[in-house]
Amino acid sequence: MALNFTAIDFETANGSPASPCAVGLVRVRDGKIDDSLALLIQPPYPNDFFSPFNIQVHGINPSDVADAPTWPQALALMLEFIGEDILVAHNAGFDMGVLTSSAALIDAPLPAFEYACSLMIARKTYNIESYRLNAVAYAIGHEEFNHHDALADADACARIMIHAADRHGVDSVASLAEATKHKIKSI
Repeated sequence: MALNFTAIDFETANGSPASPCAVGLVRVRDGKIDDSLALLIQPPYPNDFFSPFNIQVHGINPSDVADAPTWPQALALMLEFIGEDILVAHNAGFDMGVLTSSAALIDAPLPAFEYACSLMIARKTYNIESYRLNAVAYAIGHEEFNHHDALADADACARIMIHAADRHGVDSVASLAEATKHKIKSI
């Protein structure tokens, strides 16, 4: 097997998981970053409002997404990019929640994606004070990234997985999950 997966990170417009306003996807092939996709998204109704808190976190305003793809358009582009890959996210419960909640909101079927959590893998790989995405990224030497930018966060997640796999001497997400006693889940 080879270390192949797609790292994913969402930013949301408000507290609803069904309010994606940005997504970053980073494809890894044979343990190397191969391709990426970044999209701003018009959050789907009725979750199409932006909370001041979320804007403060990620800096995305309603005017930034005015001409962006709608959620159905963005989802189609994402599914094409992901293909049959296993997904990986840092705190995967959040990102998988955004994906499933937002798809359900528009009655869009999703493939039965498998996914792994780089946060859980990091906790079994590194001995550091914090396991937040930026802290783990800094710990592996990836210090120059714009935290809370969806593409930058997906890229950091991908790099964490590549580094962790190398540290454990494994060459697949399944082997890394086994080495860290992490259960790969399905949507």
